Amino acid sequence: MTAQDREVDDSDGVDDVLALFARQPTATPADARATGASTGASTAGAGVGAGPAPDAGRHRARASSWADARAVAARSGRGAPTAPARRVPLDQALGHVLAEPLAALTDLPSFDTSAMDGWAVSGPGPWKAEPEQPARGAGGILAGHAPAAPLPDGTAVRIATGARVPPDTTAVVRSEHARTDTTGHLHAERPVVHGQDIRPRAQECRSGDQLLPAGAVVTPAVLGLAAAAGYDELLTARRPTVDVLVLGDELLVRGLPHDGLIRDALGPMIAPWLRALGADVIDTRRVADDAHALYRAVTESDADLVLTTGGTAAGPVDHVHPVLARAGAELLVDGVAVRPGHPMLLARLASGRHLVGLPGNPLAAVSGLLTLAEPLLRTLGGRASRPAYRAPVQDEVHGHPYDTRLVPFVHREGRLVPLRYNGPAMLRGIAVADGLAVVPPGGARPGDALDVLDLPWAARADATASLDDGCFT
Repeated sequence: MTAQDREVDDSDGVDDVLALFARQPTATPADARATGASTGASTAGAGVGAGPAPDAGRHRARASSWADARAVAARSGRGAPTAPARRVPLDQALGHVLAEPLAALTDLPSFDTSAMDGWAVSGPGPWKAEPEQPARGAGGILAGHAPAAPLPDGTAVRIATGARVPPDTTAVVRSEHARTDTTGHLHAERPVVHGQDIRPRAQECRSGDQLLPAGAVVTPAVLGLAAAAGYDELLTARRPTVDVLVLGDELLVRGLPHDGLIRDALGPMIAPWLRALGADVIDTRRVADDAHALYRAVTESDADLVLTTGGTAAGPVDHVHPVLARAGAELLVDGVAVRPGHPMLLARLASGRHLVGLPGNPLAAVSGLLTLAEPLLRTLGGRASRPAYRAPVQDEVHGHPYDTRLVPFVHREGRLVPLRYNGPAMLRGIAVADGLAVVPPGGARPGDALDVLDLPWAARADATASLDDGCFT
């Protein structure tokens, strides 16, 4: 990673204060538009707040807009070679993506069941409480036992939660709402309504009903639903594979920084992030600043995606562009008008597989992950898109005069609260963030609605289906 690869951001060092949440100071978005000054990340090699340098201007001419770059990444995955879907046992399916709709294999519930511990009663009360019988089992009717005989009119029998309700049962009276007298009759202490505390067969869904669409991510709850619906295994899309190449001679894998060497923050972070995006990481390798070594690593990879960190600019040891040219790759995105992360790129290799080049700065790399890698992996893995949404921002956010900004935020009372420590080399903000707010050129004022990129582990639900896709009563 060279100096050209290290973007300058005038927030670096300025926001060295204790609080995480704050409004950025000084000029308004209108001031920025009028003067052309950048209150966000400036072009590498230019002074803070200055206009773009000449070489940066040439790069800007070919840079894609942020929205266009994401669209290209999503489309490029559609024609890539993919392996067929495969059936996976439930205990191995977590995090996979459904390759077909999940249809119920049985009614849920499969028979009328008791919703409470209590008494199954037939007809109006009071009821003659049946003594324990071998046919009923010790303690009455228990869950998991064979079907019970019909319940005669005017009688009651103990029943457990989840047990099959006998034919001719009128209702279930909860234990705490019933008493028996000295003659062995059961009395209800509250009015009894026909069908109360009975879960009728097919209350949740009928056999054949679609429970989830193809493209839904298999969560723990989905595993439970699939098991309840009769599945032992699921047909899932193959997870795309990724080789991660961490570039840079200046990186340490342990210990404290010293003598111009810095800790590698991306190696430990990128692979888990990719797994959260639905990929299987084959390997994370550190590659020296050597063009031949990088060429071999790129061309010998069998992964669906090669992801590099650093080396995407134009410095003396930034080898990604020359290696791609030598490998006969097609550049699909060569720079994006976004801060941080503008030197990111996307290429299609001669094999039909892809390479995403991330900048070397940590937050800039996160920007590249969510701009290019996430939509590409989503398409390759057959994942349904998260519904897009916007939310009002609480504080003023300064913008770049030309480029989109991605700013870490947290949700607070329905608003996006921008976080400090949002420079391209910083991780302190993103470490506590719920996502990235998409700030248009010129910035945003308090109350402006901004597009939101949730982080894959954010609390917001992964809503992959509309209400019409579920089975509701």
